[in-house]
Amino acid sequence: MEETVKAKSPDVQALKQNEKKWTPTMMKAGWSAFPNIIIEKQRALGLDAMDMNILLHLVQYWWLEENVPHPSVATIADAIGVTPRAIQKRITALQAAGLITREERRHSKFGSQTNLYRFDGLIKACLPFAEEKIAAAKKKAEDEKDRVKRKKPKLVVNNDAPSV
Repeated sequence: MEETVKAKSPDVQALKQNEKKWTPTMMKAGWSAFPNIIIEKQRALGLDAMDMNILLHLVQYWWLEENVPHPSVATIADAIGVTPRAIQKRITALQAAGLITREERRHSKFGSQTNLYRFDGLIKACLPFAEEKIAAAKKKAEDEKDRVKRKKPKLVVNNDAPSV
């Protein structure tokens, strides 16, 4: 009796590769997807180490597009090891730079829920960098393909030439 082998989906294969790198235990504890272009272009985007740390922390709560992250400032501050006020200042600066939007959820004069955070500005700011990187990679691949296709010069032996 022959068993049919089902091909693993790319998501499953990627998870298995990450488990090889990070261990299954760490992957089961949770992981986040974060575009490399943000890491590579953080300086060009005007992001410092604290901004990157805040963004990474926010992203860990963003699994579905429609369910935007909403951790408390205190949670972020505790994880990073700074004061809640330091987080508030950096989030305000990220918002002023147009990289994130913060939606306050006030219910009454005396209480509120945690803010909602969106990354539309960051995504918009990163897209040109991503497109540039993709175009450069495509050009490099085409150049390599052209290089391989080019004929190498052939050595022609002239038997009529006098020997030395």
